[in-house]
Amino acid sequence: YLFKEFSSSSSTTAGDTVTSRVTRNGNAVVEKDLLTHEDLAGDRGMVDDLFDETYREKEGPKPPLRYVWRNIILMSLLHLGALFALTLIPSAKIQTLAWALLCFVVSALGITAGSHRLWSHRSYKATLPLRIFLTIANSMAFQNDIYEWVRDHRVHHKFSETDADPHNAMRGFFFSHIGWLLVRKHPDVIEKGQKLDLSDIKADKVVMFQRRYYKPSVVLLCFTLPAVVPWYFWDESIIISFFIPAILRYTAGLNATWLVNSAAHMFGNRPYDQNINPRENPLVSLGALGEGFHNYHHTFPYDYSTSEFGWRFNLTTAFIDLMCLLGLASDRKKVSKEVILARKMRTGDGSHKSG
Repeated sequence: YLFKEFSSSSSTTAGDTVTSRVTRNGNAVVEKDLLTHEDLAGDRGMVDDLFDETYREKEGPKPPLRYVWRNIILMSLLHLGALFALTLIPSAKIQTLAWALLCFVVSALGITAGSHRLWSHRSYKATLPLRIFLTIANSMAFQNDIYEWVRDHRVHHKFSETDADPHNAMRGFFFSHIGWLLVRKHPDVIEKGQKLDLSDIKADKVVMFQRRYYKPSVVLLCFTLPAVVPWYFWDESIIISFFIPAILRYTAGLNATWLVNSAAHMFGNRPYDQNINPRENPLVSLGALGEGFHNYHHTFPYDYSTSEFGWRFNLTTAFIDLMCLLGLASDRKKVSKEVILARKMRTGDGSHKSG
């Protein structure tokens, strides 16, 4: 056998990282465990987003559901407000609708490129100006501060589809979509979350600054700024300014993210690993700026693109690539085509053969 290392996103990209080794025997490509997940994680300085095979759920009855009525009331009012906002769209100025779309994309990048790919998985590196921008965008998204988002997401990967998963899809679509925010966390989620190594997040002064001033940043960036701009700059009605760029945009952003937890764990094929629940869902990717290639992402969580298809349905990957071009990001982690094919052959459901 001839051993050869394959490196990431392109042979000319500086700082890209070897992600695995394969052996070739004629035309066959066979994955070898020469570089383990731990090796790859070590390159990023973390292992806490890799699935823990040793975890076992506790025997006996499940703890009773404890409703968080404040969240239930607020989420109900928010969605009623979003429904009302839909009736205002025909009355809104085109500039207001364009502004709402811009706010949606910017806030979504705060989650996808920010708290997810940069801080949760450390799949690329960002300079201080980019980290500040992504933090501002993250506060506009209002989906918990970066520190808390990262903690919950690493627990989700490490204990996926178990009692320790915050939005365990085995508990049904509604629970994994929004229900998990309406009830108290399972004790295992809290226990495992407290044991994670989040030293890398605590060491990021930008993240900890946001955590300290999170509530005022949300009031300013998620609600006030989106509403004031149309009203002030092009004399939009204050009602329309508040309900479309703020309330409707915020609600749409929440549901786009939630669909990654629900629909992308239930509907779609599994070309990379048929033994795990997450699926490939292009429709989710379209709404969540590239986060719906979920079978791939849970198979290779360290890939900065969360997909093998580059920019296809993946605005976040295009954004990160642009940031690299501008010198604001670097060291994108990417899995080689040979390793992806080997994994498809070994654990996939065969759907890759039909495209």
